[in-house]
Amino acid sequence: MKRVLVMPRSLRLTRRPAMLLGMTLGVVLAGFTAAAHAADTVKIGHVAALSGPSAQSGEAITRGLSVAIDEINAAGGILGGRQIELVQRDDESKPPKGLIAARELIFKEKVAAFLGGIDSPVSLAIVPLANQNKVPFMGVWAAATPITRNSADPNYVFRVSAVDALVDVKLLKYANGKFGARKAGLMLINNPWGESNEKGLVAADKENGNIEIVGIEKFENNDVDMVPQLTRLKQAGADVIVLVVNAPPGAQMMKSRERMGWNVPVVSHWGISGGRFPELAGPTAGDAHFVQTYSFFGKQGPAGERLLAALKKKYPAIKGPEDVFSPVGTANAYDAMHLLAKAIDAAGSTDGDAIRKSLENMQGSYQGLIKTYSKPFSKGNHDALGPDDYIMVRYVGNTITPVE
Repeated sequence: MKRVLVMPRSLRLTRRPAMLLGMTLGVVLAGFTAAAHAADTVKIGHVAALSGPSAQSGEAITRGLSVAIDEINAAGGILGGRQIELVQRDDESKPPKGLIAARELIFKEKVAAFLGGIDSPVSLAIVPLANQNKVPFMGVWAAATPITRNSADPNYVFRVSAVDALVDVKLLKYANGKFGARKAGLMLINNPWGESNEKGLVAADKENGNIEIVGIEKFENNDVDMVPQLTRLKQAGADVIVLVVNAPPGAQMMKSRERMGWNVPVVSHWGISGGRFPELAGPTAGDAHFVQTYSFFGKQGPAGERLLAALKKKYPAIKGPEDVFSPVGTANAYDAMHLLAKAIDAAGSTDGDAIRKSLENMQGSYQGLIKTYSKPFSKGNHDALGPDDYIMVRYVGNTITPVE
């Protein structure tokens, strides 16, 4: 005999109240889902040297990113109210470490996109990984030409920074115009960044009839005596040194020049701005004129005033423009983060391919720090800055100041 359970009348629901309850629960659950989605952060990665000789540069980039993210989040975030979360990894200026860091960001942290730091060899190692996994990678310092011009189709690598091929034209032109130099001697770090600039400088030399390259010398990152290389360039008749290197070995080059008693002008790429160059090079540090994309000195536009005020508030040690170390890192990162956020928001998605297409087809203009960006990227050009965006500077004490 079957037993039938009968629910007490007080607990029974008529059909209509049951339907109403179901609808109410649906609305509540939808609200919870929307709230959870809005609370879900959009992870943006950052790979740079956060320790070691170039740690100051990594910190400068971090500051630019952090202030930009603070502004974006305070304005309501992206994608309907989602906040941006910065996830960082230290590459120690070593390509294998950088590759591991990028893999962690892509596969473990599931970042929507990530930004890259200082060293061209590190960025060049990361480029194939970004393209293979369709995760946008935005360079903010490393200048090697093949970083963005990497033949990938589609290409997921973008840059708000200098490009060697364009910087090299600037360096030779400046050497001739500023110092009247006619014979350039190249001092290049022996790595992929040095190779990128050797190609760029040789190409620029062919297009510039006012100056010629009379010698090319290489050196290693740990070299402390570069007198032999400099002696060969002096014997070749060089009346200017074009230097491509980061801060520590760049300081050794300046010391070797000083020991020789050779006061030849030095025109440098911006690697020497990424560390303790004045301290390491000593009294001749100011003899090197080098390229940058921005200066916090002089009259600032709205973005410059806003950023300086935010930096002073967030980092009490900053009292004025002279306290903004490695300014190119802060400036490039600040603009890059804002452009990336606008592209993600316009894409309406964190899908890598959607973000790439959005970056290549950005509409309208954005009044950034370095310039006003109007369609900064295209399918054939993933570099937002060009020769007109470069300035020349030098150290006065520990402060980077314009010379143009």
